[in-house]
Amino acid sequence: MVSYAKDERCIALAKVLVPLLERSGPEGAGGYGGTFQVRLPSEEVAQLGGVGLIRAALRKAARELGWTSRTYGCGGGPEDASALIGIYDTREAPEPYAQVVEQRMQQQMRAAVERGSVRLAGLLGEDRPTPGTPPLRGTQALQTKELMAALAERGILG
Repeated sequence: MVSYAKDERCIALAKVLVPLLERSGPEGAGGYGGTFQVRLPSEEVAQLGGVGLIRAALRKAARELGWTSRTYGCGGGPEDASALIGIYDTREAPEPYAQVVEQRMQQQMRAAVERGSVRLAGLLGEDRPTPGTPPLRGTQALQTKELMAALAERGILG
């Protein structure tokens, strides 16, 4: 397994990711329960150093926040249009925060089920309106936009 610990690209990317991961947890959860997931075009993945380097930067950023975490990533190769890459905090939230984290997880699951049912209805030819609620804080779409903006601001990606 390749170590990216001292790779300048990994260090720079981790610096960009720390505030994004910090904001990824539910409000009022004391920094517990964060999740961060992005879908990046394969070209950007390659420019950033590949899925492995991005996952290493996520782990590095998470350690700075005191997270115990798991990362995942797939795609990003030349045959793929995009890559899905993410991380989540696996620490058990202490009692004052546990309920907030649990409520956030349930809210995310409900939103995912609703998005899936709207897509399925479309595939079946049914006319089901998309939910009128704005995207949840911490959704893949919003996190991807935030990451791309932060990378552009730092001059890491054009």
